[in-house]
Amino acid sequence: MNDDHWTPPAVMLAVDLVILTLRESRLNVLLVERGVEPYEGAWALPGGFLQDIEEDLTTAARRELAEEAAMDVATLHLEHLGVYGTPGRDPRGRVVSIAYLAIAPGLPEPTAGTDAAGARWQLVDRVLSGDLELAFDHRRIVEDGVENARVKLEHSALATAFCAPIFTITDLQRVYEAVWGISLDPRNFYRKVQKTSGFIVAAEPERKMTPGRPARLFKAGPRVVLYPPMVRPSEPSKTKGPEA
Repeated sequence: MNDDHWTPPAVMLAVDLVILTLRESRLNVLLVERGVEPYEGAWALPGGFLQDIEEDLTTAARRELAEEAAMDVATLHLEHLGVYGTPGRDPRGRVVSIAYLAIAPGLPEPTAGTDAAGARWQLVDRVLSGDLELAFDHRRIVEDGVENARVKLEHSALATAFCAPIFTITDLQRVYEAVWGISLDPRNFYRKVQKTSGFIVAAEPERKMTPGRPARLFKAGPRVVLYPPMVRPSEPSKTKGPEA
């Protein structure tokens, strides 16, 4: 190739954000209703193009999240999820998107702004099943973000962040079931949790439950990385047992 005649291809750079939280024990993703073409009226991940050539990628991601969903991003930890650049993914031209992921409990209701006609939490199940169609290739990006979150629950103590300061094993199990999207056998789950030293520690006093015996109470332990990990079962459980 003769470099004297080479012209750089025209490529636009964008950012997209997968923000996940639990609401009423269901995994939700933040989506915005597009107010402009292309895909006007369709649901999509918050995001957009860099403001100028000087803007940092993470700065652009935080700006877009604040502008499109009025989210307070000061304490929200964003981490790199992936790069998406398949030709034809955006009808406006060759667009490469840098995707970011955040997983956090207790996130507030979003408010639409700028070119978003609406913003709300949507059930991840609706996106993954295709019941709720998303613009561009955003379903694929959500799939990758959810799988990343599921792996995090296997290898880290992230699940305890979605529980109250004092919780039961059943409370913790509900977090895993919501994120993994499967039912778990309570006895097997209890054994796995107890096998991982430092994951959770006993707390007092016991919570009075009626009918039956009091439930044992726990709080987050000092361990951040879980070993052995809480590996997802290959098949969901079909049995339900008493609270541990």
